[in-house]
Amino acid sequence: MNIVTDVILPIALAFIMFSLGLGLSISDFSRIFTKPKEFLIGFASQLIILPIVALILVLIWPLSPEIAIGVMIIAAAPGGATSNILTSFAKGDVALSISLTAIISILSVITIPLILGLSLSVLGTNLAGQGISLIDIALKMFLIVTVPVLIGMLLSNVLSSFESISKKISTVLFFLVLLGAVLAERENVLIYFAQAGLVTLVLNIVMMFIAYYISKTLIENISQQRAITLECGLQNGTLAIVVANVFFDGGAYLIPAATYSLIMYATSLPYIYYLRRD
Repeated sequence: MNIVTDVILPIALAFIMFSLGLGLSISDFSRIFTKPKEFLIGFASQLIILPIVALILVLIWPLSPEIAIGVMIIAAAPGGATSNILTSFAKGDVALSISLTAIISILSVITIPLILGLSLSVLGTNLAGQGISLIDIALKMFLIVTVPVLIGMLLSNVLSSFESISKKISTVLFFLVLLGAVLAERENVLIYFAQAGLVTLVLNIVMMFIAYYISKTLIENISQQRAITLECGLQNGTLAIVVANVFFDGGAYLIPAATYSLIMYATSLPYIYYLRRD
């Protein structure tokens, strides 16, 4: 057993999701009923349009099967908690951002296996051929994603003073996971980045443009447009890296998650700077 990939990475992800749960309340889930239009636009953009855009890219791009699957893994990942913070900096609708992050993260136990299963079928491979089952992915993700979020929510009142500290720890853990992923493949990292860097950059930019124009067309509120745009551009890189490591044995599979995790800041921060000039 590899201690880092089999134990440390899942524990790091579980803590990050626990930290997310500490900042959630029932009201964060009520937006689906109180303002369903805005929520459903963001929900569909991230869970339907983003994977479709990624699938189109990997079908037309000359990628190795491992890199192509890695791109689909990061496209299937929900938005990360970082999107909530950056939405605040961008003067976006933070409540909408939190609701999207919370609900899509909870549902990722179903959506990630489903998106991966469908996309790999289109790519001419299947999870069974990889020695992986949808039930196995769903069960492990339930334990390291859904359960920690629910525990965090249950303990949010008791551990309210720990929330800010936990978010700082989560940020450090994210960068340690990212650094560890890169160092683990240091001998091939330049080759992998050359293969995956451009396609993940295109995925990020194209999706942010699509999310922006869809939300601008259908929603009048500017702050909600910004929230949806950033939510679709900032994925949970830690979760994608863990999925690539735990279910696909890491290697080239995790490189798109690593490149995307770096690129998404390089694109979103200038966007936020531009918005704050208004």
